[in-house]
Amino acid sequence: MFEIQPALDYAQNNKDAALEDLKAILRIASISTLPEHEGDIKHAAEWLSGKLQDLGFDAIEIMPTAKHPIVYGEWLKAGPDSPTVLVYGHYDVQPVDPLDEWESQPFEPEIRGDNLYARGASDMKGQLVAILKALEAMVHASHLPLNLKFMFEGEEEIGSPSLPAFIEEHKDLLAADVCLNTDAGILTPDQPALTIALRGLTYFEIRLQGQNSDLHSGTFGGVIDNPAIVLCQLVAGMRDRHGKILLPGFYDDVRDLTQEERDILPSLSDEWWLESAGTQTLFGEDGYPATERATTRPTLDINGLLSGFTGEGSKTVLPAKAMAKVSMRLVPDQIPARIHESLIKYMEENAPPTMTWEIEDLSSATPAIIERDSEAVRAASQALETVWGIAPVYTRAGGTVPVVSLIKEILGTDSLMLGFGLPNDNIHGPNEKQHLPSFYRGIETFIHFIETFSGI
Repeated sequence: MFEIQPALDYAQNNKDAALEDLKAILRIASISTLPEHEGDIKHAAEWLSGKLQDLGFDAIEIMPTAKHPIVYGEWLKAGPDSPTVLVYGHYDVQPVDPLDEWESQPFEPEIRGDNLYARGASDMKGQLVAILKALEAMVHASHLPLNLKFMFEGEEEIGSPSLPAFIEEHKDLLAADVCLNTDAGILTPDQPALTIALRGLTYFEIRLQGQNSDLHSGTFGGVIDNPAIVLCQLVAGMRDRHGKILLPGFYDDVRDLTQEERDILPSLSDEWWLESAGTQTLFGEDGYPATERATTRPTLDINGLLSGFTGEGSKTVLPAKAMAKVSMRLVPDQIPARIHESLIKYMEENAPPTMTWEIEDLSSATPAIIERDSEAVRAASQALETVWGIAPVYTRAGGTVPVVSLIKEILGTDSLMLGFGLPNDNIHGPNEKQHLPSFYRGIETFIHFIETFSGI
């Protein structure tokens, strides 16, 4: 029988070592989207592989993919009668732009108050180190009471393009009773949470072409259409001023919440959303409170626009091209392929004959629902309540974690979203942070979860 207290004591007595490990991996600039950081990606994979080796795990391998490698390892010594957990995480991070808005260097961790600031601190190296330190405590104190497999990827921040083929190719290797996905969060430092649904995502690049090359706007303005203006008109027409998306058939497959599903959503006030976003005014679809708009309704956003002259000063150019990056968050039962068709139909109906256009599908992920009454969710709920002293609330995440739907579709395995990031951790933005008290509580929570789930 596993004795949990020695593991908890070890974690408590080794907080400084846990913090130093977190700082060490945060110093690695593993930005997956920038080719100049391929060496850092390799370094991060090697760092994680080394940690698994230090823990005495087996079959550790840095496995190549079409782009960035996946770190695999396993601990199968608990025997065939014990459950097997596939632990998922990603070691890549977002770019740091705009650099001048950081109060400290993004890859030199700095503690200010209760927070550790660095790129990747919350998303998701803090979560990765927390699970590794929990396992270290259990190995040191006694033994691991269940079987574990690890899959740490380096492409999550670019849409996990290599992951579907990898999972398909290694279905037997990755087989497990549940996937523990640590890419998750809680609501506040004092209110733990479990995510039971994730929005999906589809991401496109729309490109317009007018004339063959940029022209003088004085000579040709008024007789040649302007791709930048046309693109702005097109993207503005995709959504009205009340937040309703106007693509044809966009809402046809949206599954409405039941009253029970609506009742268990956390009661987050408009003030909470305003404070978390750092703004003074909310916006969104009429007829839905802010929490539903942010977590259970589909959205359409413009993530980038580019056309013409964008340098300092002026240049009277009539641009030949214009580009927009457009993403849509999807909810059950929306299908990315059908949304792609909807966008094409909109362009066919609205793009003027003065332009040629094309749409590139950059990435997609289907929405995910997690069974609230599963054994893994019950064990995680008990662990959170034990550590935090208060029962967790069940949340629906507005973001997307593509691996959840992939693992369900390919492996037939359900996921558990258990992590400790906070809504105001500034992930993807300047001054990203990890709340250190939550980080230490997270280590203890993982210990309690493993102990509880092994006995179910």
